Amino acid sequence: MVHFVGAGPGAPDLITLRGAELLKTADVVIYAGSLVNPALLALCPAGCEIHNSAEMTLEQVLSVMEPAERAGKSTVRLHTGDPCLYGAIREQMDALDALGIPYDDTPGVSSFCGAAAAARAEYTLPGVSQSVVITRMAGRTPVPERESIAAWAAHGASMAIFLSAGMLEGLQAELLKGGCAPATPAALVYKATWPEEQVVRCTVGALAASGREHGISKTALVLVGNFLDPDYQRSKLYDPSFATGFREASR
Repeated sequence: MVHFVGAGPGAPDLITLRGAELLKTADVVIYAGSLVNPALLALCPAGCEIHNSAEMTLEQVLSVMEPAERAGKSTVRLHTGDPCLYGAIREQMDALDALGIPYDDTPGVSSFCGAAAAARAEYTLPGVSQSVVITRMAGRTPVPERESIAAWAAHGASMAIFLSAGMLEGLQAELLKGGCAPATPAALVYKATWPEEQVVRCTVGALAASGREHGISKTALVLVGNFLDPDYQRSKLYDPSFATGFREASR
C-alpha cells in the first residue's frame, strides 16, 4: 500500500516514530525534495527505490506508485511538515481511490509548530488571541478573495503565513490594509528546526526591510500578531483560585 508520511519541519528527529518505522521498511520512497530534509533518507533500507517529487508531476508520481503496488511493494510518500497543509495530497488520494490502491496517512509536526518553538512563542495567549490563522499570500496559485491576507488581518488573530517569504512587500501592504498597526509584532522564521534556523523579530511595518536585511526570501514562515509581545494574562488553568475537575480552588 501507499503510506503518506509527514516528515516534520526539518530536524530528522522530529519525524514521528511511526513515520520513521515506515521509512525503515519502505521499498519505494517518493519525497518532496524541495523541502524535506534529505537526512531522513538515511532511514531507508538498502536497495530502496527513491524518487524526488520536486522534479515530477502528479501523473509521474502515480506512474511510480501503481507498478510498485502491483509488485506488492510498500511505498512511502514523504511530505514536508504535516501533509494536510499545502501538501496536495487530496488529489493523490482521489487518484489512488480510482485505481483501487489502498493508502493511509501518518501525520507529522507542521512547520508552524516548529516556527513557534523556534520563536519561543505560544499562539493562543489569554487576553491576546485564542485563534490561529494558517494562510498564505496569493501568488501563482490564487487564494479566494474572502481569505485574503487583509481579510484575515482584520480579525487580529495570531497568524502563521506560509509560502509568502518571497512576497514580503505585498504581504506587508496587505497586513496594513487589513488593519494591522505598523508596530504589530512579527517574525520571520527561516528553516525552523534545521541547523541553519534563523528567527528575525521585527514589526509589520518593517517586515519587507527585515527580509531584505537578512536575505530571507524563501523557506521561511511569517508569524504575525500580539502573541509575540511580552504582555498577556496568566492562564486560568494553573491559577490557584480557579477550580478544575482535578483541583479545588484555594480560598
